[in-house]
Amino acid sequence: MANPHQHHEHAGVDLARAAERALTDAGEQWTDLRADVFAALSVHASPTSAYDIADQVSARRGKRIAPNSIYRILDLFVSNNLAMRVESSNAYLANSHPGCLHDCIFLVCDECGEATHLDNDSVSRNVRALAEDAGFKAERPVIEIRGLCADCR
Repeated sequence: MANPHQHHEHAGVDLARAAERALTDAGEQWTDLRADVFAALSVHASPTSAYDIADQVSARRGKRIAPNSIYRILDLFVSNNLAMRVESSNAYLANSHPGCLHDCIFLVCDECGEATHLDNDSVSRNVRALAEDAGFKAERPVIEIRGLCADCR
């Protein structure tokens, strides 16, 4: 299935700058704590829990940061498309193309926990159309396909 969705993948400092720009463009502040949370989140290739991020940010800052503070920031990041939430594992991934709006489609490995994010505008349009046909307004569709990744098969 062809996917016409094109975007620039960011990494490292470029990713942090793109995230800051997307958040401030949305009218939100890019605070030091938010920058630290994004930095901790963005180094992980696999979905990461708020508790793990809280531990990393706490170590970096030299004082304990409560997980509920981290959850609030992660929720802000998800609502502004800086991060994606893998619902089934309550874990988060940095969005490598902040500001690019699309639905979340994940392939989640039941063995190693790796979650691969896919972009497919055709699938997203179809899911949203099915919801609309049922009289439902889809706000943030998330599709998770559970199974085994190529390495674990």
